[in-house]
Amino acid sequence: MKIPGKIEFACGVRIRFRLKYNPSTEHGFLYKGAISTQTVYLNTSELRSKAASLRAGDRVLLSGTVYTSRDAAHKRIFSLMEQGKELPYSLSDAVIYYSGSTPAAAGLPIGSCGPTTSGRMDVYAPILYDKGVVATIGKGARSREVVEAIKRNKAVYLCAIGGAGALAAQSVKTCEVIAFEDLGCEAVKKLEFHEFPLIVGVDCRGGSLFDNRVGE
Repeated sequence: MKIPGKIEFACGVRIRFRLKYNPSTEHGFLYKGAISTQTVYLNTSELRSKAASLRAGDRVLLSGTVYTSRDAAHKRIFSLMEQGKELPYSLSDAVIYYSGSTPAAAGLPIGSCGPTTSGRMDVYAPILYDKGVVATIGKGARSREVVEAIKRNKAVYLCAIGGAGALAAQSVKTCEVIAFEDLGCEAVKKLEFHEFPLIVGVDCRGGSLFDNRVGE
């Protein structure tokens, strides 16, 4: 007996899977779908060298330095680039998280810090990948142009789970505003992750978690 299903992964994006009944297993079902059952522990400093080993659907627990940048911050960063001015952070092997956190409660480094929809940054992402960014983090599918840039640069796109910002905050150990403080929650922040839960959305070969054929 096979039971088909779909999971609402992020803003209407569905991930297909199948459950096959097998009474010999602990829970009676075997899972087949887009998400890997393997978990990879990585530091951001390793992403460039380890990108080739990652596949769409792999689960990753990421530690290390990450920079937040959303719509408004991207516009300002590109304005600085056009003027030849110094950027808030080096793009070389940078990891960019599409997130705008809420204010932190007393004694905590950060408030809720879930991902925003990555598609809004698709116009910027190919150039940033070409300039050295090794990974972006967000939710939802990416455009064909972004996927091609990821392939071209042997980089990766990682997905965080939407709607779980308070849980994600537990994996952020430090938070420092480093640029555009006037943007409030969209200011650029330097975060230190510790085993932040992610899923590989697009791998360096162009494999995508959002391909309609995944899990078939």
